[in-house]
Amino acid sequence: MQISAKKLADLVGGVLEGDGGVLIHKPSKIEEAQAGSIAFLANQKYESYVYTTQASAVLVAKDFVAKQKIDVTLIRVDDVYQTVAFLLEQFGAEKVRKGIAEQTSIGEDCQIADSAFIGNFTVVGDRVTIGEGAQINTQVTIGQGVKIGANVKVYPGVRIYKDCVIGDNCILHSNCVIGSDGFGFAPKPDGTYSKVAQIGNVILEDNVEVGSNSTIDRATMGSTIIRKGTKLDNLIMIAHNVEIGENTVIAAQTGIAGSTKVGSQCSIGGQVGIVGHIKIADGSMVQAQSGINKSLKVENEKWYGSPALKYMDFLKSYSIFRKLPKLEERLRFLEKKQA
Repeated sequence: MQISAKKLADLVGGVLEGDGGVLIHKPSKIEEAQAGSIAFLANQKYESYVYTTQASAVLVAKDFVAKQKIDVTLIRVDDVYQTVAFLLEQFGAEKVRKGIAEQTSIGEDCQIADSAFIGNFTVVGDRVTIGEGAQINTQVTIGQGVKIGANVKVYPGVRIYKDCVIGDNCILHSNCVIGSDGFGFAPKPDGTYSKVAQIGNVILEDNVEVGSNSTIDRATMGSTIIRKGTKLDNLIMIAHNVEIGENTVIAAQTGIAGSTKVGSQCSIGGQVGIVGHIKIADGSMVQAQSGINKSLKVENEKWYGSPALKYMDFLKSYSIFRKLPKLEERLRFLEKKQA
């Protein structure tokens, strides 16, 4: 992609200051930018670079006031971060392909849109539906009865088990598994276990993104559901019959046990553990490495620690228990003095 600063400003609805004819062909960090790139200033800690950058243009907020003379072309926008996100999508857009590659196995009674693409060495089971503009890459396995919506991106190595439903505009990154069996086993008198059949499915609503090597288990009965707009990082484990609300974000290495219901607009940090059969209120914010062992009933609260406490309560407690070795030492000294 190559575009003039003037056209780029028009594209993002920005106000141009400087040479609108300079050509831009890539985005760059402001401290590393070279000629031909566009950088951005969203964090004022990086302001010094705007006076020395080699970038051809810089995105800044409309209310940015320079403290020194600036030689670079500026494009003023309402929201720098949102504009950067939009431009990264434009510069990084992959070529949209269509058709079915030769070395692909397609089952019976499938409905595949003409505008969809399926790459080599992908296996598609019977009765699969694939929507308009879907991009299914190489070495993907799609089980029977799966439904994939429009404009879905499925990267190499993804496994989608039978009867799962993938909504429009979802992104599934390499080697994630959608619909593997839930962890269901019934103990027997002799100490062994019999497997409980997992006959449900997984439903990803529209605009869900699942990171590499994450797994979402199918429900024992019914559905494991990830509501629209939710974003899951890499290496996340979602157990059977979990439901996650709309526009929730979850960072890497988090695990959620079976039948837990996570609300909408939640933010869950990395390496969080959540027990099964509880409810997490809408807007809950859970710090990294926290352990949630009971329902969180109050909306928009912050939580920290394991077992998790309200954020400020944890910080107050931490300020005390980190001093325990010195307090013990002082107590022993006082005991000896009293003896």
